[in-house]
Amino acid sequence: MLPAIEVKQVSKCYGNLCALTDIDLEIHSGEFFALLGPNGAGKTTLISIIAGLSHANSGSVRVMGHNVTSQYQQARRNLGVVPQELVFDPFFTVRETLLIQSGYYGIKGNADWIDEIIERLDLADKANVNMRALSGGMKRRVLVAQALVHKPPVIILDEPTAGVDVELRQTLWHFIQQLNQDGHTIVLTTHYLEEAETLCHRVAMLKAGKIIALDSTQNMIGKMTSGNSLKLRLLPDTLPPVLQALQISHHNGMYELKIENYAHVEFILASLRSENNQILEMHLQQPDLEDVFINLMKHDRKRAQ
Repeated sequence: MLPAIEVKQVSKCYGNLCALTDIDLEIHSGEFFALLGPNGAGKTTLISIIAGLSHANSGSVRVMGHNVTSQYQQARRNLGVVPQELVFDPFFTVRETLLIQSGYYGIKGNADWIDEIIERLDLADKANVNMRALSGGMKRRVLVAQALVHKPPVIILDEPTAGVDVELRQTLWHFIQQLNQDGHTIVLTTHYLEEAETLCHRVAMLKAGKIIALDSTQNMIGKMTSGNSLKLRLLPDTLPPVLQALQISHHNGMYELKIENYAHVEFILASLRSENNQILEMHLQQPDLEDVFINLMKHDRKRAQ
């Protein structure tokens, strides 16, 4: 199957500063993909190159098989981008904005799809309101609607939920997940790593313009060799000597013990039973994508030193 996005040996430098260095990336059609990294990692630069808003110094990018430079019309028709910044024309209503966006792509008779987008993004009561009168969260909904107005097979969301309320997040993700289930490819950048962990099939992590990790979300988390622990509140508040070597911390009456695997939990429980310790509270702590992110960035920084 044709890749949704294909990036080959892409580099982008501004004088002596290289925002991207030899990026190789292939995003599969129908995938929900996360592009993660700290501020300044090169995510927005890469998105700008994919969208044709910026040109790479070297390498090539294709969207649904179309080169973003030599076949820019076809590439852009296959792509919808929701930018991080709130960019809007203050002189038009929501519906007028979407109709004008349709006109950019030469699409006529698009009213039914625009109505559906407005309804699905809970913009129905704002459809005839001027853009400058909308709240920040509502403006962001319109940006999402603009990216979808030409029904692109590939959708890039650059920090779509930054600074928005919980209701909008839930509405947006329900809609985007439905689009993904219908076959649309979704590329997400976000600082809310729990969103990426819940939604995305694969993750690429960027640091200083380079991809330092690329794998499925579950594989990334599964490769963490540390991070599993068991938190316990005990009666009496004493840890058996046989378990003291596993102790990570003791805070507010909760013992945190390092565990290597699930079988290790049984050893801990058996040791507590043998000492007649009663368990008042227990929590199994497992690594998540945020732990992976912090660990990778920390180790990459140490390698660079």
